[in-house]
Amino acid sequence: MGVRGLTSFIEGDRTFCKDIHFRNSKLIIDGCNLYNLLYFNSNLDQSHGGDYDAFDDKLRKFFQALKDCGIDPYVVLDGGSNSNNCKLETHKQRAQSRINSASNIGLYGSGSLLPTLVYQVFKQLLTSLNVPMAQCLGEADQEIASLAHRWNCPVLSNDSDFYIFDIKAGFLPISHFQWQKVSVNQASSQKYIPCKHYTTTSFCRYFNINKQLLPVFAAVVGNDYVSLRNMGIFLRWEDHTSVEGRFAHFNGLLSWLASFQGQEEALDSVLKRIDHSYNRQKMSLARSGLSLAIEEYKVPSGFLESFFSSGVAPGPCRLPVPHRVLPDWTLLPLMKGRLPSCIVDVLQMRRQIMGTQVEDLRMPSGNITSRPIRQVLYGLLLAGRRECQSSDGPPVEYVEEYDREGMNLTSSMVEAVLPSASEQLQLDTLHRAPHSVRCEVILETLGVSSSSLSGVPPHLRLPVAVTCYWLRHAHPQPDKPLLEALLLGLVYGELRRQRKYERAKRPERELFERLRGHIKKPTGSPDLVVAHSYSQWQCCLKDSVHLNQLLSLPLPDPQCAWLYKGTLVHQLEAKLRGTMTPDSLLVESHSFEQLYRAMLRVIHNSHAAGLNSKVSGAIPPSLKKPQDDLMARMQVLALEEDDSGAEGGENPKQEDDVGWTLVRTRHKTKKRYNQSQNPEFSQKQGRISWE
Repeated sequence: MGVRGLTSFIEGDRTFCKDIHFRNSKLIIDGCNLYNLLYFNSNLDQSHGGDYDAFDDKLRKFFQALKDCGIDPYVVLDGGSNSNNCKLETHKQRAQSRINSASNIGLYGSGSLLPTLVYQVFKQLLTSLNVPMAQCLGEADQEIASLAHRWNCPVLSNDSDFYIFDIKAGFLPISHFQWQKVSVNQASSQKYIPCKHYTTTSFCRYFNINKQLLPVFAAVVGNDYVSLRNMGIFLRWEDHTSVEGRFAHFNGLLSWLASFQGQEEALDSVLKRIDHSYNRQKMSLARSGLSLAIEEYKVPSGFLESFFSSGVAPGPCRLPVPHRVLPDWTLLPLMKGRLPSCIVDVLQMRRQIMGTQVEDLRMPSGNITSRPIRQVLYGLLLAGRRECQSSDGPPVEYVEEYDREGMNLTSSMVEAVLPSASEQLQLDTLHRAPHSVRCEVILETLGVSSSSLSGVPPHLRLPVAVTCYWLRHAHPQPDKPLLEALLLGLVYGELRRQRKYERAKRPERELFERLRGHIKKPTGSPDLVVAHSYSQWQCCLKDSVHLNQLLSLPLPDPQCAWLYKGTLVHQLEAKLRGTMTPDSLLVESHSFEQLYRAMLRVIHNSHAAGLNSKVSGAIPPSLKKPQDDLMARMQVLALEEDDSGAEGGENPKQEDDVGWTLVRTRHKTKKRYNQSQNPEFSQKQGRISWE
């Protein structure tokens, strides 16, 4: 939620917030606000798919600063959406805004867009640091306010709704929480964090109004639940104050509310001010919208206190009715963040709003590539639950997905699909299914065999299996430099994860320095062909992680902070189209060269098995896209081209590498971009055949 313009109003008057030295206290943290602010304010990459290792570093420093000051953090995250659809339009508007931001970043290199795996990296970091965390089943604001009330401690967030909730210990805006400037009290030698502190008591004392009227103020101004202006209702409040300027209507409304004591009295008076020319239906919508918005500021009894103290999820009888559709076994993993919150929306509303990344917006969304993986997720969630079908919603065997089509947000009905390995599975007992069955489900979905992954370290088996899937289903077809750069990025991530470069032998240190030397701060817009391909890979990885979690981790959960570094793989991909080779980077580093070769060998073997129909995918023939057959045709395609006029004047160069044969030609970015509009010919820029 959020009250439009309220943050600027509060921050514009120094009377409302006081400077304090914060230390030695519990602190309830709005997790979604925190990871958004830390990523956007840390100058981290948004153009090339994200720099997750740098984000991990930033998070560690933040929580270390809290520890140094004796602050005990409790992080609370949003879960599913509200089941009453009251914020659907808001969510759709935000999704469209993300599409617009992706376009601006792709074309001009400027804008703000959170990379795909940030949420997963954030949750995994909290777990590794043993920071108490709860992922709510619904939106988190009321639960955060409830816990802060019970523990009498402040809330850290940038959500302007916390200026409205009556939190006794107050609210600390993240934007003024100077955790990077930890200071020491000279008298006590204790460390503290300088910050701003707000309380509803001081705010209401200034305007001489009852605290109960703050929710009415927020509803009339407009929040995510209601906007009178969007209904065509315009109320003028400037006449009730002598204050002029941008926030005269805020001051006027607050001055007007000072004459009332209760919410109902104030709400009735607001409705009486609405011009009687409005029809009865509009008046009814205004009343119901305002009432709903006011209700959202009530602080419930909540269940986070018992969860944090005992680690127990609430019983089904304590859940709101819409959440009772969730099987009992899913409640605790959901609250611990071990299951994706998207399953709540799928089970409650048969709906999911997809994320957006920087990619070629003239091509189909990267989420299309990973849709067959989600179809299996939907199949497992909805199998045998036809009795839950509602009369006013889509059939339970379909899920409504909101995703971009070009530059516009559209919706489509996506069929739930069960691969052969999961036909007898039921959601209520899914966690008790044999490990071999659960493992077969995800392997069949990704089109790989268990034996083919045996040479890869367990924690990298899911990312490598995802890469096999990506090579078969991505559109346009990824070529060799794209794959090589991606695998070298995984090698770099392993070096970072193991931190061997800090104490390792000379070859590992030198390998780390060679790879790190290719990390450069990007300038301008990214290569959209490359960005589109890696966006598809990240979509496949995210949805595979979700499916693997629903299946109770038949494959080890990969540490996402070390799997992809956009500013590295984009640079490597460009260099690999020139004279650089993986061998020149991996030279003398035997163990990491072995890792690279092992991953490449699995991908080659999986592709060969797929061509011979030895490994079946989870996608029925009726759901396959035409490009799914492209790799099989590549062995017989002979797309010869005269390279004498190519940029650089190089002759075709053939290289062999674990079954790869690449004829590399060099093209200008513009030409590669144009070719991506004709996928059947896009292999000319880097043709692949398998031996």
